[in-house]
Amino acid sequence: MLRAGQSRAEAAVRGVHGVAPDFWGNLQQELVAGRQWVDRAVVLVYAVLTGLLVVGSTLLAEHAYQAFLLLRGTVPGGRWWALAWTPAVTVLVLWCTRRWVPGALGSGIPQVVRALEDDLTPSQRSALVSLRLSLAKVVLVAGGMLAGLSIGREGPTVQVGAGVMDHARRWLSPLSGIDSHDLMVAGAAAGIAATFNTPLGGVIFAMEELSRRRGISHSALVIAAIVLAGLVSVSVFGNHTYFGELPVQQLSWHLFFPGLLVALVAGLGGGLFSRLVVVSMRGLPDRFSAWRREHPLRFAAGCGLAVALIGLVTGQATAGAGYAPTRDMLEGEAQLPGVFTLLKFCATWLSAWSGVPAGVFAPSLAVGAGVGRDIALLTGITGDAAIPLIALGMVGFLAAATQAPLTAFIIVMEMVSGHAMVLSLMASAMLASGVSRLLARPMYEELAGLLRIAPATPQAGQPQPSAAGS
Repeated sequence: MLRAGQSRAEAAVRGVHGVAPDFWGNLQQELVAGRQWVDRAVVLVYAVLTGLLVVGSTLLAEHAYQAFLLLRGTVPGGRWWALAWTPAVTVLVLWCTRRWVPGALGSGIPQVVRALEDDLTPSQRSALVSLRLSLAKVVLVAGGMLAGLSIGREGPTVQVGAGVMDHARRWLSPLSGIDSHDLMVAGAAAGIAATFNTPLGGVIFAMEELSRRRGISHSALVIAAIVLAGLVSVSVFGNHTYFGELPVQQLSWHLFFPGLLVALVAGLGGGLFSRLVVVSMRGLPDRFSAWRREHPLRFAAGCGLAVALIGLVTGQATAGAGYAPTRDMLEGEAQLPGVFTLLKFCATWLSAWSGVPAGVFAPSLAVGAGVGRDIALLTGITGDAAIPLIALGMVGFLAAATQAPLTAFIIVMEMVSGHAMVLSLMASAMLASGVSRLLARPMYEELAGLLRIAPATPQAGQPQPSAAGS
């Protein structure tokens, strides 16, 4: 009986070993794989550096915008001087970009989307994403803020993070299995996570926007890098939302039709904005497109002057990313003109059309908040009851402009601490994105297709063109 029991026990142990993981064997393999741990440590160190650079970019951009407001408010006749200051600084920023870092033109997200394609050589990829471009992008975006343009810094941080993380490749072993694709995805998503203080938003952005054609081979390491960069931002700015704790509640039935109207209008507006940006960058057989092609600096000066005139009309409420007006609208303290939404829309489009390094995430949130506020006023909804409509407008316009509804939903939910209206925000993002798709194709994919890439093997005697943003 003892021998029979022993035999059964040994058979049971063998059966368990055949099904369960070999814990000690796997642990031993991990311990002896020293070089793999070094590679992982390198990636995580660069994730920290990405977070620090994004934090520095945030602080520099904010100080540049405050300097613009100080110039306007303290210099005698500053509100009129802005009519000369904004075009001049815009031209300077564009000239520096075209002269030294043409790959930093525009948002930066199209460059990352194109750099993730497998048909590029390392030299072609470095013209779109590199550490040099990342450092230059930080300074140039701050220059646009100093000019008083209606731009955001969130989209550019995608290119900034991708360039920093891709630089880690030179320190990895050949057998690490971590390629440029995984590093750039990790860096781009880490930039979103750090700049919005929303790590989950960075993860969703990586999955929705950057991994459509190819999956992530080291998903655990990529997610760890994204979260680590987000933690760096949290450690500097604190674990708080951009717009504080707001009394955002679930939509009641009397807000159903106004909320539906907000989603539809935001979808139409975001789709129109996306189409305008793509068509403007592609160019049409019209006088303005010809002027932009032949005299880009003069055209940028014209765009800067138009943005300055819009700022003069709105008391500079349309300048910068738009966080202050958005926060004021959410808190019910906004003293904005009735045409703020339309003028912010136009100022953001003109700023992007000028060609300077500029993002549209934060301005899209401001425009969407304006849509929600305007419809609330038209339907007679005031006070705290208007806050859900403003939040729906934010998520709807951002989802429509970028056609990334999950990313927009997660970012807005975390930014306004709107967990009480999760389903409403998700429905608005999905509906607005669906309406936008009837008007335009995904903006960043279209812009990525417009990028000019230097040939891998240029013919002898011909100059090699540089990769330029649309």
